[in-house]
Amino acid sequence: METLAEIDFQNIEDRGRLREDIERHLAELENRYGRITAARVVLKGPGARRHAGGLYEVNIRLALPDGKDVVVERTPDEDERHADIRFAINDAFHRARRQLQDQARRIRGQVKQHEAQPVGVVVRLDPSGEFGFLQASDGHEIYFHHNSVLDAAFGRLQVGARVAFVEEAGNKGPQASTVRLLGKHGLRA
Repeated sequence: METLAEIDFQNIEDRGRLREDIERHLAELENRYGRITAARVVLKGPGARRHAGGLYEVNIRLALPDGKDVVVERTPDEDERHADIRFAINDAFHRARRQLQDQARRIRGQVKQHEAQPVGVVVRLDPSGEFGFLQASDGHEIYFHHNSVLDAAFGRLQVGARVAFVEEAGNKGPQASTVRLLGKHGLRA
């Protein structure tokens, strides 16, 4: 760490072991996630805040080289486990670790990207009402069974209706395992 960690005890006797625990947590975070340029940790005893109900509060602010901060400010309301100062410290550093993990993933480009569900158009419906075919955006046709249509909407489907679907390999080619009617009536605009 570029600067010495600032540790403030409010309504708590400055006990060396608490300071050592906090410094150990900070060192673990820095070893695991990279350089922390500054750190401020405030421990508030039960009498330091109104309506504390005998709970400890631990606030953490970590400054990182990229200019972003990791901030843990709020103790969960009415969590009786925070009556134990060691638990309160561990919980606050656990939350700081989660924030650092999220930032490290973003930096490495490992943020989950949710793919949009494919959209197709109903091109044929069997007169028996048992199955139909839809056309995917790339032009290939996909079979679907009436049981695959969500919200019992098979009877509302019409040729030209827009649907979202989940494609999977079937015994006789591609099939839609889930079909969801889009829009009020699913008709093309």
